[in-house]
Amino acid sequence: MRKGKPIIRGLALLLLLALLPLGGCGKRKQTYTETSFAWFDTVTTLTGYETDKEQFDAVWKTLREELDSFHKLYDIYHAYEGICNLYTVNERVDGVHREVKVDEKIMGLLLFGAEIHEKTDGRVNIAMGSVLSLWHTYRQKGRENPEEASLPPQNELEEAAKHTDLYAMILNEEEKTVYLSDPHMLLDVGAVAKGYAAEMVAKRLEAEGVSGYVLNLGGNVRALGGHADGSPFSIGVENPDREGEEPYVSVLNLHGGSLVTSGSYQRYYTVAGKNYHHIIDPTTLMPAIGYRSVSVTCPSSAQADALSTALFLLPVEEGKRLLTDFPDAEAMWILEDGQVFATDGWKEAEQK
Repeated sequence: MRKGKPIIRGLALLLLLALLPLGGCGKRKQTYTETSFAWFDTVTTLTGYETDKEQFDAVWKTLREELDSFHKLYDIYHAYEGICNLYTVNERVDGVHREVKVDEKIMGLLLFGAEIHEKTDGRVNIAMGSVLSLWHTYRQKGRENPEEASLPPQNELEEAAKHTDLYAMILNEEEKTVYLSDPHMLLDVGAVAKGYAAEMVAKRLEAEGVSGYVLNLGGNVRALGGHADGSPFSIGVENPDREGEEPYVSVLNLHGGSLVTSGSYQRYYTVAGKNYHHIIDPTTLMPAIGYRSVSVTCPSSAQADALSTALFLLPVEEGKRLLTDFPDAEAMWILEDGQVFATDGWKEAEQK
């Protein structure tokens, strides 16, 4: 989670027929929407169909409470009174980390991070904090003083990269404790936190019978069911070319499930006239090259979020091979030169 101006751009939410009252016999359902900038330094939008605003407000209240909890627990930059969060896990006392007892929401995220690390052969690595913190520092300074913007020195990045071994993260599931055995290691869950939080909130709402909603957490879109008449939601992937004629490169029909985009055009800073985005390749320790954006659709927003990062670090064909281990996931790649590639399943899900 990186602090700064909230990012509204990214995966755009397109709800066709969203302004039309829907429903059969009985009271018609109306469309309601709420928006907040309170969590994960991005814009969150909830859109849903309900027979009255009181019911929608109850869902919005649950979502607010849950996202506020996830946001504070996953924050690596700030401490909160009475809360042991990831800032606490990263904190050093007398030069070493402590064993910290954590909330089950943190334990669940870290277990997921370990699982996706293995499944992506280390391309998604929540132990990259020592490297990413350097980039964060230089990015913030560059945004605040553009004329003095510079890149992290390569030797400092290489030194930091020596402390990114995820196996130094010791988890005790039974006791719900976390210990970082490398004193210079830091966790950074930016590649997975929003998607995981969105999925956990969606699962809770679904368990309570909520349907006919779309949650957009900073471009991590999770549908709960479909429109009130049973038709799927139409979700658009934003065109990264701001000067392009079409606002959306692709529109998918979703009845449940998720759609997540990682893009090089969203969060960046400029050094000597060149933009440097926030998706760092663990091999080169520099921003990954090759794509404007990579989008993934699958049932789980957590998995889609992680995979969109992993695929951003791979050539298209290698990315397709990785997806064979995720049979419920489909992807679309937009190259820097504007070429578009997609899996067959993605093409089948597109709105015709």
